[in-house]
Amino acid sequence: MLGFVNVFKPAGPTSAQVVARLRRVYGTYSHDRKIAVGHLGTLDPQAAGVLPIAIGKATRLIPLLEDQRKAYACTLVLGRSTTTADALGETVSEGVVPADWEARLHDALPQFVGRIMQTPPMYSAVHHEGKRLYELAREGKTVERKSRTITIYALNVLGVEVAPMVVRLRIACSEGTYIRALCEQLGEAIGVPAHMGALVREASGPFILYEARTLEEIGNDPHGALITPEHIIPFPTIVLDLRGSADFRAGRVVPLPQGAAAKHVFVRDEARMLVGVGETHGALLAPRKVFV
Repeated sequence: MLGFVNVFKPAGPTSAQVVARLRRVYGTYSHDRKIAVGHLGTLDPQAAGVLPIAIGKATRLIPLLEDQRKAYACTLVLGRSTTTADALGETVSEGVVPADWEARLHDALPQFVGRIMQTPPMYSAVHHEGKRLYELAREGKTVERKSRTITIYALNVLGVEVAPMVVRLRIACSEGTYIRALCEQLGEAIGVPAHMGALVREASGPFILYEARTLEEIGNDPHGALITPEHIIPFPTIVLDLRGSADFRAGRVVPLPQGAAAKHVFVRDEARMLVGVGETHGALLAPRKVFV
C-alpha cells in the first residue's frame, strides 16, 4: 500500500479524523495495521473540499511535492466579526455595511493580489511555545503572532447575496494562506466587520476537486482510489535490473541507466514494483528514498 488519495472532506470532521478513518481502511489491506497515513495540509473542520492524503511509505514523499498552491471558493460575510474569524465563532463586533461597499471592495481587491503580509489567526494550528494557537485561544489567551508573507495569485468576486450581505469569492493562493484572515483583512479595507462563511478547497497542488472521492467511495474501493506517486510528482521513472535494484534497496549507488537526465527519478525493479526515489549524479544514481 503506497500512494496518494484525493479525499473530498465534508464539512464537520477534522483532518485528523479523516486520516484516522483511512488508516483503518488501508490497514485492513496491509501487513502493518499501523500503516502510515498523513495529510498534505490540514483543512478546517467546517471547511469542505480537497484533502490530499498520503498512504504508506508515500508519506515520505510529501517533502518532494513542490506544487503547493491552493484554490478556494468562500463566502465573505459583511457586517459582523467573530472570535474565530468564521461563522462558528461568537460575535465580536457588528457594523452597518456602507452603501458604497461594492465600490470600496472593487478598489481594495488589487492591493490583496501578489505578495502580502498576513498574521495567523489565534484559532489556527501554528505553534507558540509548545502549544497550538487554537489551544491558547480556547483558554481565553491571546498572544502576539509573527506576520508572514503569503502570495495571492488571483482574487475574484463570483457573486453577491443580500440579507445578510455576502460576497462569494474565488481565491488562488500560496501554501500557508488563511482564508479566514483574508476575509477579515478585506472587511477592514472596506471599513466594516467581516468574517468567513462557507469554505470549499477546490485544489491543493495537483489534487483537484472534480477528481476527489468521498470517504464512502474510498471505503468501497480503496485500491481504486489509490493514486500512484508518478501521477502526483512529475519525476521520470527508470527501471533497474535485478542486481541494480538489489543494490539500490541496500542503499548503494548504482550506474544510471542511459537516457535518465533528471535530477530525481522514481525507481522500479524488473517486476515494476516501486523501489524508491533516486538522485542522479552524472552517470551514477544514489538512493534518496528507499521503500522496499
